[in-house]
Parts: sequence; C-alpha cells; structure tokens
Amino acid sequence: MKRALQGRYVKVSSTGETVRAFIPAPLPPRPPINWSPTLRHRFDAALLAVGQLDGAASLLPESSLLLYSFVRKEAVLSSMIEGTKSSLSDLMLFELNEQPGVPLEDAREVSRYVAAMEHGIARVRGGFPVSSRLLREIHGVLLGSGRGRHLSPGEFRRSQNWIGGTRPGNAVFVPPPAQDVADCIGQLERFLHDDPEPTPPLIKAALAHVQFETIHPFLDGNGRVGRLLITLLLCEHGVLREPLLYLSLYFKEHRQTYYELLDEVRRSGNWELWLEFFADAVVASATQARDSARRILELTEADGKRVSNLGRASVSALEVHRALERHPIATAGSLVRATGISAATVNKCLVHLERLGIVAELTQKRRSRIFSYVRYVEILNEGTEPPMPDRRQA
Repeated sequence: MKRALQGRYVKVSSTGETVRAFIPAPLPPRPPINWSPTLRHRFDAALLAVGQLDGAASLLPESSLLLYSFVRKEAVLSSMIEGTKSSLSDLMLFELNEQPGVPLEDAREVSRYVAAMEHGIARVRGGFPVSSRLLREIHGVLLGSGRGRHLSPGEFRRSQNWIGGTRPGNAVFVPPPAQDVADCIGQLERFLHDDPEPTPPLIKAALAHVQFETIHPFLDGNGRVGRLLITLLLCEHGVLREPLLYLSLYFKEHRQTYYELLDEVRRSGNWELWLEFFADAVVASATQARDSARRILELTEADGKRVSNLGRASVSALEVHRALERHPIATAGSLVRATGISAATVNKCLVHLERLGIVAELTQKRRSRIFSYVRYVEILNEGTEPPMPDRRQA
C-alpha cells in the first residue's frame, strides 16, 4: 500500500539559513495499516512473547529483586545510544558513592535516567495517564541537573533543533518548528487517549514512538524519553505488570535499520515495515529478558542451596546473599545497612561466599571494599559490554 508523505514540510529560518522542517500528520495513519498475514503473525508473536515475559515475572518469588537490575541495565543501554560510556557496574558503583571507571558525569547521567524511569513508572502505577505533562515531568527529572540542566529540562523546546549534521542546513532531519511543537504533542496525546479511535496498546506504543521521535519536542533527551514511552504505555494498559521489557538493546544492535525505518515512515508512509521491525524487537527483547530472568532465578536458587549448607553461618550468610540479589554490586557497609547484621558478621559471611565462588572482591582496600555477585552481574552485562574490569590497581 502506498501512502503520501506522512506530514508536510515548512520553511523555517534557523542559524542564519532557511531549511525545510517536517510537521508529521496526526495518528493513526491514513489509510489504515494493512495487516498482511506476515505482519499479523509478527504481532501475534510479539503479544505472545510479552505475555510469556509477564507470566514469568508473576512466577518470580519477588520480582522486585530483578526489577532493580533490569531497570538499571535499560538505563545504561538507552544512555549508551546517546553516547555515554557508563557500564552497569559503573552505575552501581556510583550509586554506592564509589568512583566508577568512567567520567563521573556519565555515571550521573545514567543515574538520572533511572530516576526519570522510576518517576514515570510510579506515576503510571498511581493512575496518572501517559500524557504531555508526564513526558515533561520525566524530562525534568532526566535533565534536571548536570550536563542537561541548561537545556530547558521539563519544557518543550522554544527553538529549532535538528538530527545529524552540524547545523539545520546539513542535518539528516529537521523536526517541526518550535511554534508547532505544542500542537503536534497535543495531537499525539489525543491519540494516546484513543481519540479519534481506540488502538491496541502494543500497536499504540509502536506508532507513538515514531511520532514522538519525529516531533523531537525537547532540546535534548528525546531518544531516551521516546524509548521509555514504549514501556510506560505497556504498563499503563496492563500489558506488563512489571516494567521488564525494554527495546534499547535491540535498537542499539540494529541502529542503522532503526533510523532508516523512521525516515522511511516519514517519506513514504511505510508504517508496515516499521511495525514488522518493532514486533521483531519486542519478540527478541522479551525472549532475552525472560531468559535472563530464568537464568538469574536458577542461579540464585542454586547458590542459596549451597549457602544453606554452611551450618551455623548459613542464617546470616543467606541474608547477605539475599541482599546481593537486590544489589549485585555492594560494599561491606551497604550490606550491613541492607541486612541489619553487624559488620563483623557480614565480613565473615563474605569470606564464606568468596570461598564458594559466589562473590568476588573487586578491591583490596581494608575499608569500603567492593564485592560483586559475579555470575549475576555477568548475566546482566550480556549485550552491554564485558564484565567489570579488575579495579585493584585503582
């Protein structure tokens, strides 16, 4: 099916030159999506994969144990796409007030993404709809300090931006003029609220992500907010009970295709090709998340049984092991606070866990020693970068 250009170009003056900016047509697409057997099959597979992930999460003894780490892995991946170099281990070190192995501002930036994500999820769980107001709130948290604080955090842009290139004149894409942003976002919000017609949640998330990226309503942080929008919509509509599905790893691995398909939608209205890609991303991401959750659960259960065989030391050691499930990189001090056990007992427990090969010390400090739940961190690190380097020389 052929469609016309999915919007219109207008001339805008910016940085001393006149360029063409693109204003997208409102959603849903017109004419409607052509649900070929292939596309329908892919979305059926995507819905099944999400359902299986949600079902697996409901069977976990305590899904919050995984949620802490999964949210942080997504923060790292989504921020990597924007150029930060912080690893998952760096982020966890930063949260322990320890020095990460990357520029401190990179770790801070990823930490702010975690805060923005948690703010959005809390608001949705509290019944607040995904809306322009919520997107501004999330953006305000994301850019509220550090490198982004001068880029109008929490406010839609009042000047022209562009994607790629060094200026609008040689940009890959020029989003709508600033004066049209509010209207474009208003139209997107109406679509999110099923006006003019209801849209199934997974399809809504796929279409809304493209529209948000096309509008590019903020001076910075659009990519991160746009990726978070997908998960927020799925949680808002009850497709996911726990926010364990994130597409950043798939988008990162297929970055060139991702950008080409966004452009293809704008130029020729090929929403179907984008939807196929999106469905494949959901299947791959949900399957990977489910597999990681299963492997982590098997790991922690097996390690828990080994710890149980420690005799009298097992009661306290199991408490420390449980705390490491929540925070797989920890200091002796943070484990004392998490368990309420004395420092002397925690340190004895860590000796036992090291002997069993469950944890490894990442430093040789007598104080503020850092420990890693090695296999747990390795599973989480898959797809990001190699496991945390040895910091003993730091």
